[in-house]
Amino acid sequence: MAGRINDDDVKAVRDAVPIDAVVSEYLQLRNAGGGNLKGLCPFHDEKSPSFQVSPAKGLFHCFGCQEGGDTIAFVMKIDHLTFSETVERLAAKAGITLRYEEGGYNPSHQRGERIRLVEAHKIAADFYREQLNGPEAEIGRKFLAARGFDQDAAAHFGVGYSPAGWDHLTRFLRGKGFSDKELISSGLSQDGRRGPIDRFRGRLMWPISDTSGEIVGFGARKLRDDDNGPKYLNTPETSIYKKSQVLYGIDLAKKDIAKASRAVVVEGYTDVMACHLAGVTTAIATCGTAFGNDHIKILRRLLMDNGSARVIFTFDGDAAGQKAALRAFEDDQKFAAETYIAIAPDNMDPCDLRLAKGDDAVRDLVEPRTPLFEFALRQIVGRYDLETPAGRAAALDEAGPVVARIKNSSSQHEVAVQLAGLLGILDTQFVVKRVGQLARWARDRGERGPAQGGPPRGGPPQHQVQAPKAPAGPALNLRSPAHRTERELLKLALQKPALVSPAFDAYGVDEFTAPPYAAVRQCIAEAGGAEQGLAETREYLVNVLDAAPDNTVRNLVTELAVEVFHGKTIDETYAGMQLVQVRLRAVDRRIDDVQGSLARLGSNVAPDHLAAAQNEVWVLQQYAQSLRSHGADAL
Repeated sequence: MAGRINDDDVKAVRDAVPIDAVVSEYLQLRNAGGGNLKGLCPFHDEKSPSFQVSPAKGLFHCFGCQEGGDTIAFVMKIDHLTFSETVERLAAKAGITLRYEEGGYNPSHQRGERIRLVEAHKIAADFYREQLNGPEAEIGRKFLAARGFDQDAAAHFGVGYSPAGWDHLTRFLRGKGFSDKELISSGLSQDGRRGPIDRFRGRLMWPISDTSGEIVGFGARKLRDDDNGPKYLNTPETSIYKKSQVLYGIDLAKKDIAKASRAVVVEGYTDVMACHLAGVTTAIATCGTAFGNDHIKILRRLLMDNGSARVIFTFDGDAAGQKAALRAFEDDQKFAAETYIAIAPDNMDPCDLRLAKGDDAVRDLVEPRTPLFEFALRQIVGRYDLETPAGRAAALDEAGPVVARIKNSSSQHEVAVQLAGLLGILDTQFVVKRVGQLARWARDRGERGPAQGGPPRGGPPQHQVQAPKAPAGPALNLRSPAHRTERELLKLALQKPALVSPAFDAYGVDEFTAPPYAAVRQCIAEAGGAEQGLAETREYLVNVLDAAPDNTVRNLVTELAVEVFHGKTIDETYAGMQLVQVRLRAVDRRIDDVQGSLARLGSNVAPDHLAAAQNEVWVLQQYAQSLRSHGADAL
């Protein structure tokens, strides 16, 4: 069994790896004010960024889905790793050697599955790259040269070659300490008659990396006529490789995609290479599957859905390419970015275009020209005889629902006008009204568009779409002045403990009327109080998070730790106001409780109890008056 990672090493990893650097490997972050950063949450779909990162505190929190935590929690959540796997990965990134308790550290047995499989792929990639230089790989080098790729280009993209023998890589990885089970699980080997054999043999190899840059799979291109396999063979689905969730070249392109707010989607590995070498460094490709919803999520997090974002698809102009373009348009409305299609002359792909006409032609190809919706509509309309009324009506029946899917009403109106022009219908308003009607029916049905261009017989359905459930989390009445003040005070205790310490640590849990806030106050107490945050805020917040009894409270802690304050100037005066208001309300509640108890007992109260209660009320009233008169000085 693996030993427990030393606590000091875990702390060293947290301190050494900035959370904004880690999160930026998965999504684009922008300034959110107050030292925080914001982006589109990777854990749920959203149109505007509610995901915030506080580099100073080492925390993230999403105000939409309530996910939150530190760097370790983020990586665990996004890459589905265990705690120890995450710490090991981040330690490797930071160059930290971990110490393990209870028996020390055995590298070959005590790493998590994901880390082992990723390491196997890294070693395999190095192995394949080395093989590309050998005599057997001459056929692969000729293939690359014929497509305009020299040795430097191959090295830049990590292109390699898998030997034609049965088990060259398998034996090599065994020698590195990998078990047969790991080799099969990785997809690098497959079962043979006498044990595992190489999955890829005699092929040109492209390593496929995830957004963080870790190699998780390979794409393999057939080179010989006697290879009976498919032209392209990809890694099978594994625990680290899901073809619908990876984009080839994303590790190389992500920074430029975020910087330029633009992505170019091509169809193959060589097309990505050609684009990048021609200066189009935002090019990416799917890996043996159609461009779909999960790919859109990856790009949206990088594009940030700002108004100038562009996604350009470069499908072939043949029937298959047109089909792919229409399929892409099915998901078009999931982008906030504008989508375009680029088709090269003579239906050449970017790789062929670069060979035939040079880098300038590739750069010119991906300059946005034809909106994807326009291309899709032309493909639909082109199937009908627009010289006849029946043909125009049939074309409208098919194209109308497509336009009705456009969510933005002004864009929908504009495209409907263009559709009227494509159809040759002079009554533009008729088409606009028809599209609007289809859109309303679609909303009533809760679908993207009505089947066969209209509602079922009998008129539009009467049922309404069920509203989505609110995010799970503590129920708080933020309109309550008491709750607002308690929230501000907890934010101060977590974010700026120097402004409220040591007074805050004398506050009882019962002074917080909202149970979730009382739970956070308890966590702060168990972490040693706000005074612990005076020396090291990040370690203090980690201790508060560790004290949380469940994810609900833990998420509320991260929310309060990154949320901006309501006040314009956050200083001792502001902090004193929150301290006074929370304490004053607690004192007033106690006065009401004691007086209420006396009123209920009436004449049945014992004289000594009555005297004690009256004295307590008098003392509390004097304290309340002092708080009102002298503010924080009376605490």
